[in-house]
Amino acid sequence: MQRLSGADASFVYGETPSWHMHAGTLVVLDPSTAPGGFDVGRLRSLVEARSGLLGPFLRRLVKVPFGLDRPVWVDDPRFDIGRQVNSVGVPAPGSPRELGALVGELLSFKLDPGRPMWEVWFIEGLEGGRVALLVKVHHCLADGTRGTRLLEVLFDLEPDAPFGRPDTPVLQGERIPPGWEMALRALPRLAGTPLRAARTSGHLGRSALGMLRVRGSPEWPTATMPFQAPRTSLNRAITPNRGFAFCSVPLSGVKTIKNAFSVTVNDVVLGICAGALRRYLADRGELPGKPLVAQIPVAVHGDNGGDVSGGAWGNAVTVMGVALATQLADPVERLRAIHASSRSGKIMQHALGDDLILDLADVVPPGLLAVGVRAYCRLQLAEHHPPIFNLIVSNVQGPSIPLYIAGARLVAGHPIGPLLDGGGLNITVLSYLDHIDFGFVVCPDIVEDPWEFAEATLEAFAELEKAATMSASPSKRTNKARTKAVDGAGA
Repeated sequence: MQRLSGADASFVYGETPSWHMHAGTLVVLDPSTAPGGFDVGRLRSLVEARSGLLGPFLRRLVKVPFGLDRPVWVDDPRFDIGRQVNSVGVPAPGSPRELGALVGELLSFKLDPGRPMWEVWFIEGLEGGRVALLVKVHHCLADGTRGTRLLEVLFDLEPDAPFGRPDTPVLQGERIPPGWEMALRALPRLAGTPLRAARTSGHLGRSALGMLRVRGSPEWPTATMPFQAPRTSLNRAITPNRGFAFCSVPLSGVKTIKNAFSVTVNDVVLGICAGALRRYLADRGELPGKPLVAQIPVAVHGDNGGDVSGGAWGNAVTVMGVALATQLADPVERLRAIHASSRSGKIMQHALGDDLILDLADVVPPGLLAVGVRAYCRLQLAEHHPPIFNLIVSNVQGPSIPLYIAGARLVAGHPIGPLLDGGGLNITVLSYLDHIDFGFVVCPDIVEDPWEFAEATLEAFAELEKAATMSASPSKRTNKARTKAVDGAGA
């Protein structure tokens, strides 16, 4: 039995009928490399053979009555692989649009809290003979980086790797404690609440001093604060419905842009997203004069290199805001402005303290958090104050070597992030081999067609790559200018 951290518990009690807290990945596979074929039965056999390695993915949640304390994880004594791994067929002709529509429909349903908080959908019928896996994981179980560990259990480096792995632990279920026992266990933690509040107050004081130091630094003018985001059609109260689209861009092109303008890969990803957002809003006559603001999840680590949460699972993230400079027409100016804002955002984050959000989450009683979140959603307060942010953009570094699941070769992995109330778009990005895969999660009652973002993303990438190529070839531009001057003189 293991108690959830405050951050993990916030994802449990912050969930509402419209505000789903699951994330995941759409994995596209080529089954032609699998010895003997690849179907849902083979996938279930793989999961069963390695189930002892799933760790927290074998556990189910047990809540404390009245939200007196955080829930606990208990090894599920009735773990059933058949209920965790399901199969479904994509409608013909199985193009990316049909696949995206099916994924959006599956994302519209919350995970069952009475079972381990994850599920895998085996999707067949894709064009070209490919198959896909939709992996859904509740955010209370793992953040974006740690959520990939479920896939790490399933992935192999060779197509003919055996299903079984040496030293796989034997599954052992636990007794599910009754409610009265959970309430008694909560009493010592309730008594310690004043001490935790005092410790967090000290952290807030140190964060305030850090902010004062940043205020006097050169980075302050480009720093992004909460509630600075302009209101757009993306920023409305969300519904339970979800839509999904995806695309990929070559990693070599992203690195060309990075090197040409001396920025980071993450800056380029944000620049591509900013270009796509500018196109989307400009086409609707909605482009604001102020820059859109992205909320960026950031993994945080302790002084010893470990995660500040103190464990290998759950959430160890903070967030920072980055202005996307969508008001700038020139893509290079936009990218450089994003680079400056991102740098300031990192300095702000360190000034506040990497674990401030985790400390705050450790103090708020879960029951009180649940009441507050439900009241916020029921009153649709997201539509009555300036947006805290316009969207979420998350970038996770993925593997650079070929991977296989039960022999089927991994073609692409399009990540999936949750929506927060007041933001109808989440863009999550994962690198794999020689490409970067984008996943676009939307509320279709806010964004009718998520594929507009996929198409605009490809156009924004092409625009930046063209600018980078021209920047890297100044001699070509000089020769062109000389040729034009000679032609003009001859005329």
